[in-house]
Amino acid sequence: MRAALVSIAALSLAACQTVPDAAAPATGLDAAAPSSMQWLYGSGEAAGASIQAWRGIADYAIARSRERRVPQSVSMGIGGAVAEPQSCARGDSWKPLAVVFDVDETVILNQGYEYWATTTGASFSKETWEKWEKTGASYVRPVPGAVTGIRRLREAGITPVFNTNREFSPEGAARAIAAAGLGEAIHRDTLFLRGDDGVNSGDKDGRRALIAERYCVIALAGDNLGDFADVFNDDSRTPPERRELAARGDLAQLWGNGWFVLPNPVYGYSLKGTMGEVFPEGTRWSPETAPADAPAIMNEGN
Repeated sequence: MRAALVSIAALSLAACQTVPDAAAPATGLDAAAPSSMQWLYGSGEAAGASIQAWRGIADYAIARSRERRVPQSVSMGIGGAVAEPQSCARGDSWKPLAVVFDVDETVILNQGYEYWATTTGASFSKETWEKWEKTGASYVRPVPGAVTGIRRLREAGITPVFNTNREFSPEGAARAIAAAGLGEAIHRDTLFLRGDDGVNSGDKDGRRALIAERYCVIALAGDNLGDFADVFNDDSRTPPERRELAARGDLAQLWGNGWFVLPNPVYGYSLKGTMGEVFPEGTRWSPETAPADAPAIMNEGN
């Protein structure tokens, strides 16, 4: 009996000792990626949303290109404000039609850089980003839908123009775009980087003005509201005010109607806001404060 009890105790102890090993957190390639990266870089939902956006971009731009009238530009941020549509007439003809795209997380996915930053725990720095711009072309992937969308635009005679806040390597940006299967991009013709307007700023209104001098811009696409107009990224504007500007009034009419936004929950101006800003008064439910009765309107007639 004593021997049996000792054996049982030993087995129980051994079983207990295996639990910590079984529950140990995964490391390296087996560790869970950040949820925002799981979604953007790994999920079918992100692929579907991107393909949907790209189909909308191409459908809209091609329909505009077939209109039997002198084309007009789309509204866009120029000079710190949202400029009204302008005629694209140029003498007896008109400027070539173009759609202006942001680059990172709009036409290409920077999976290589995000993998390195996440697995090393490194924070963003200009030094590592400069190296990525110059050497990372073979580690990017196209945003789902981008290759087909860009091809459809070119076949319709519409020029893709890229307006990016990359700043260290025009050659590296062009290589990344080409490596993703998106074709040629020529610096200061169909590719504009931070500083090309003479201002060392992430604001894009100045570059949009340069592009609009040469092209009839009929649509814009990006993953950040600053890809459409700098007024959205005014640092004095709170997250609720920024959301209100995008979602109400005349600017709200532009989404899907010349302005096309791509999802990016990983980084950028969209990732701001306190709990009080994201959850305003009237949205802060709890079991303790929830009213016990149904709204009065549902009790009418009783």
